[in-house]
Amino acid sequence: MKLRHVHACEGLKLAEQAVQAARFAGVHDDDILLAAGGEIEKRAIADDRKLADTDLVAATGRGAGIGAATGLLAGLAAVAIPPLGVTLAGAAAIGVVGAMVGSLSSALLGATVPDPVRQQFDEEIQAGRVLVVLDAEQPVLDAAGDALAALGLRRLPYEAPTALN
Repeated sequence: MKLRHVHACEGLKLAEQAVQAARFAGVHDDDILLAAGGEIEKRAIADDRKLADTDLVAATGRGAGIGAATGLLAGLAAVAIPPLGVTLAGAAAIGVVGAMVGSLSSALLGATVPDPVRQQFDEEIQAGRVLVVLDAEQPVLDAAGDALAALGLRRLPYEAPTALN
């Protein structure tokens, strides 16, 4: 299972060195993200390297699951009431509609919630530091952590399973 670790550094040049060191330690290129304050992030960090700003993907998944379950239960309840004339196929269709509505509403709400890393380390970002976020298996994270510490990066107190492996 992939875990997420966060390291802080002073400046973009050091962050670029950290990206190279993490790659060399075995972290896949797509699993190395950066987060920084306004102008640094807008002008100097490539879009594919930026940490997502919202909880959109995770919220959409949760909404689909909850919406499907709610819709299916509503459909099955409707099947139990004969005057409504709902069939089992109709109950399944209501479940699909529930999943779609749940996904949409959760995605809209999730788009307004900042990423947990940004929430927790907003003071670091506001102080001008660049966050280097790594998603990898524990042995790779350990090797990358040692390499980043040798460069002078500071590991921040954050460890969470990666949302989408």
